[in-house]
Amino acid sequence: MARELKTVGVVGLGTMGAGIAEVFARNGLTVVGVERDDEAAERGRGHIQHSTDRAVKRGKLSVEDQQALFDRVTFATSIEALADCDLVIEAVIERLELKREIFSALDKVVREDAILATNTSSLSVTEISVATQRPRRVVGMHFFNPAPVQEFVEVIRTVVTEPDVVEDVLALARRLDKVPVVAADRAGFIANALLFGYLNHAVSMVESRYATREDVDAAMRLGCGYPMGPLALLDLIGLDTAYEILDTMYKQGRNRLHAPAPILKQMVTAGLLGRKTGRGFYTYEAPDSPVVVDDEHTPASDGAEIAVRPVKQVGVVGSGTMAVGIIEVCAKSGYDVLYVARGTEKVDRVRAGLERSLEKGVQRGKLSSEERDATLRRITGTAKLDDLASVDLVVEAVVEELSVKQALFETFDEICKPGAILATTTSSLPVIDLAMATKRPADVVGLHFFNPAPVMKLVEVVSTVSTSPDVADTVAALAVAAGKHPVRCGDRAGFIVNALLFPYLNDAVRMLEAHYAGVDDIDAAMKLGCRLPMGPFELLDVVGLDVSLAIQRTLYLEFREPGFAPAPLLEHLVTAGYLGRKTGRGFRDYSN
Repeated sequence: MARELKTVGVVGLGTMGAGIAEVFARNGLTVVGVERDDEAAERGRGHIQHSTDRAVKRGKLSVEDQQALFDRVTFATSIEALADCDLVIEAVIERLELKREIFSALDKVVREDAILATNTSSLSVTEISVATQRPRRVVGMHFFNPAPVQEFVEVIRTVVTEPDVVEDVLALARRLDKVPVVAADRAGFIANALLFGYLNHAVSMVESRYATREDVDAAMRLGCGYPMGPLALLDLIGLDTAYEILDTMYKQGRNRLHAPAPILKQMVTAGLLGRKTGRGFYTYEAPDSPVVVDDEHTPASDGAEIAVRPVKQVGVVGSGTMAVGIIEVCAKSGYDVLYVARGTEKVDRVRAGLERSLEKGVQRGKLSSEERDATLRRITGTAKLDDLASVDLVVEAVVEELSVKQALFETFDEICKPGAILATTTSSLPVIDLAMATKRPADVVGLHFFNPAPVMKLVEVVSTVSTSPDVADTVAALAVAAGKHPVRCGDRAGFIVNALLFPYLNDAVRMLEAHYAGVDDIDAAMKLGCRLPMGPFELLDVVGLDVSLAIQRTLYLEFREPGFAPAPLLEHLVTAGYLGRKTGRGFRDYSN
């Protein structure tokens, strides 16, 4: 049975340490907070005051409870004040020597049965523990920022940590209304090990000018439902902190995906650390402000006219879910739409699907009956590709097979009028391979909608080395007119979203494969610790393991990056027919 811990110490009362102290005190524990001097201790008290004042203002804490909380906290400047604590957690800056110095001092002060914990997010708990004479009673207790809000806590055991110490800390975390998971002592633990590879990859995209910071951030927010884009998140974390975590992870694992992007070190050296200094990947109105202001990298929004081709009629080829969604999006936006399906039966089926979807919009109050009828009047179906001769833009939305799409683009080249734009919704195939199937590669562009197209706001506009600038501008303008948010990138495997998303999912599979953590713990880490809408295994099962494997293979073949090679476990599950929800079994069993 876990021992009840009543008095806890917190060494370091910066933003994180003060938040941890607040969490303990809110839950009835006696807290001793230690800082290096009176001024720092007062700042720590100010952090707790500010945080609890906001809670009172929002009605989440009464004035009486706030006072009771402060009555349970003692502020001190001497480590000797921690002598009677059941547990002491260190929350100072990420410097190994400083942490080891603190643990060595604590070892001489606290009781023999006391637990020593570190809030490190990247350093080796083992290396910290050996600064004491009691490494068996040392554990990692990694809170996430802001500690009073974030539910997730990683409990890190070393190879010598006593099991009862782990159980005591888990029980304490649950008493704090947190969701703890146990992780072994490996750089990054669970959440950061998965998160920072993704963040580093996003930095490389911007550094190579493949896409802008705004487009990378918008792509992940709108395409994946992430609460923040990767560059904005790095600014919030602090670029110096991010660099240290990546550097530590790389030194431990030698995974090239964790080698910090060169621009990170340059920015840290220049003092561009993110929000805390007022400038990082974005510029802020003041240090510690969340308000972004324009700088020299901000896209121009002066209303200048861009050269676009006139588009009145849009052609859509395909009869699947994506094709139907694109037809609806374009018709709702005022464009005349001619869709082509194989055979009159499929033409009728598409029309029926559109009518059902628009009727649902009316029933939900998102569309008037007049708007529904007007939208349907703009839509015409046909089984003949030759009818596309009059369209200004044709969008291909057929099966993801290169030979099928190439044949279709050869036909477009013969049928469509000069100046017509030829677009593909491919999510993984090279757009240039389709462009070169025509005699007009300058008119070919990628226009990657996300599913379901009527709901998802993101559209990736993909330019090849041959795409004419006015072609990309035209389809981007069409996306804006359709209420979408276009982001631009080059013709590279995965474009923006899939190139960032699937290596992260693959890393999660590798983590599971290594028996480092289980499916539920990894999913909890990313949902609770990083506020992602779905955990990686939950998402893989929804997307389909076969689809995920195909995308990962494409990324590996394009970049030849060893870290992108599909995890063997993913390949084995696909071979066994465990493809996710659609087959009733993937990383989880859905048969019951």
